[in-house]
Amino acid sequence: MAIKKYKPTSAGRRNSSVNEYSEVTKSKPEKSLLKPLKKRGGRNHSGKITCRHRGGGHKRMYRVIDFKRGKDGMSAEVIGIEYDPNRSCNIALVQYEDGEKRYILAPVGIKTGQKIISGEKCEPRVGNCMLLSNIPLGMEVHNIEMRPGQGGKMVRTAGASARLSGRDGKYAHLILPSGETRMINIACRATIGQVGNTEHQGVRLGKAGRKRHLGRRPHVRGTAMNPVDHPMGGGEGRRHGGRQPCSPTGKLSKGGKTRRKKKPSNKLILRRRRNVRHGQLTL
Repeated sequence: MAIKKYKPTSAGRRNSSVNEYSEVTKSKPEKSLLKPLKKRGGRNHSGKITCRHRGGGHKRMYRVIDFKRGKDGMSAEVIGIEYDPNRSCNIALVQYEDGEKRYILAPVGIKTGQKIISGEKCEPRVGNCMLLSNIPLGMEVHNIEMRPGQGGKMVRTAGASARLSGRDGKYAHLILPSGETRMINIACRATIGQVGNTEHQGVRLGKAGRKRHLGRRPHVRGTAMNPVDHPMGGGEGRRHGGRQPCSPTGKLSKGGKTRRKKKPSNKLILRRRRNVRHGQLTL
């Protein structure tokens, strides 16, 4: 997939680029797989803003994606590749032998008319979904389950892929895109190949209007405000705030605990993405 740049007819156009979507072959979505998506604008069930700088944006319909790939032994034909406004990668519409249609994440190299299959008895080809116990070592995978039968949770963004590096007992060793090495149960499923739309990260929005179309409102720094608007505002010159970073209500924004109160999964992490020891960053 290529990135297109226009002539710099304006300041916004000069610094912007667009995705050509050369892989997309189907323009209209499948109506039976659409669901309404209500906008919340960063508000909770009480209507209070809990996540700032969100709201507006173009209206969307949610495409129901089959992350589980549970139809074992039944081949499906790729009808077309579509654009999905709810995610960075493209999606593929497939039709099974019994006539049922489903959406899956479109990997690199998948084409219209291609046959895909999932289950224990299938070849490790692009688009096929297999158990980690049956995937050859060294292959790139995506849409990986964290628990058997749960559905794909990891490695689903555009251009992402994980590599199966080894197996040890009932666990498989996966090197994730972040560099983290993690153990996953070999009964979990993964899809062969790399997620498509690999050049998504190279697109430059170029102007604020395109950011608003995505549902992102202006983000103003607290140090740029007045003291009446933010605890970090005011001061002579460009001050750095004079206190710990905080929200407009005074709640500290750094150093807080982010893990939930449940059984941690640290024992399944062999190598972290990064480790901070004594103020030094070690990889």
